[in-house]
Amino acid sequence: MKLTKKNKKIILIFVGIICLSLMLFSIYKINVWIFENISLDNQIKEINNLISVEEVMENKNNIEYFNPPSAQDTTDYWTYVRFPLLKVDFKELKKRNEDTVGLIKVNGTSINYPVVQTSDNDFYLNHDFDKNGNSSGWVFMDYRNDIDELQNNTIIYAHGRINKMMFGPLKFIYESNWYDKTDNYLIYLVSENTSTLWQIFSVYDLPTETYYLTSNFASTESYQKFLDTITKRSKLKFNYTIDTNDKILTLSTCYNKTDKMVVHAKLIKRQFLNKD
Repeated sequence: MKLTKKNKKIILIFVGIICLSLMLFSIYKINVWIFENISLDNQIKEINNLISVEEVMENKNNIEYFNPPSAQDTTDYWTYVRFPLLKVDFKELKKRNEDTVGLIKVNGTSINYPVVQTSDNDFYLNHDFDKNGNSSGWVFMDYRNDIDELQNNTIIYAHGRINKMMFGPLKFIYESNWYDKTDNYLIYLVSENTSTLWQIFSVYDLPTETYYLTSNFASTESYQKFLDTITKRSKLKFNYTIDTNDKILTLSTCYNKTDKMVVHAKLIKRQFLNKD
């Protein structure tokens, strides 16, 4: 069927409208992204002014060296365990957001954020620390976990923003000199009641799944299988020992549109802050 000049003109107008609509929608999305990043950046600066962090004076009566290897062991445990723990004043943070349960700091990265927790794993995917709608979300703990009563696997989530906000820096571990400095293999997780230090033992990316997000295990055997699996997945080699007596911390973020970036660490030291 031969198109008339009138029909051709109509088709061209229709195609032009579609292209214009797509262009306007793209401009809108870009502006929203920029606005959300500016808003988040300002919020982070304000929050940093509220955070008061100090090193904890260790008291042998209330500190636990968690599942230490033998004194003859050559792993990095005995180096890392000498690092001082941290204490955080959460008073102002909790005034701003009562969902605040702790603070996480990953050595060698800009990750240094209050951690929130609510009754699901959805709300803080698209809400910021002040509970305003924001696609950047915030750093939050799995609703099944307890920051003080640690389960086998404690899970913390955040988006991997390309501007390196939230857990964005984790995606660049492969590409940076982060791995070259062994002091970077430490994560601090602090609550009002406990201060903990964790040693990273596995870093990898993989297609989205839920297996590594398991919190508790029905048997020692299933937990051992879990530890073996996540250890073998690591794309970086770490000097570690790990077994079913260990407690695990998992950081989960997006690597790209289909894959996740995952960091696992084991607890090496814990201090109870409200005990004499």
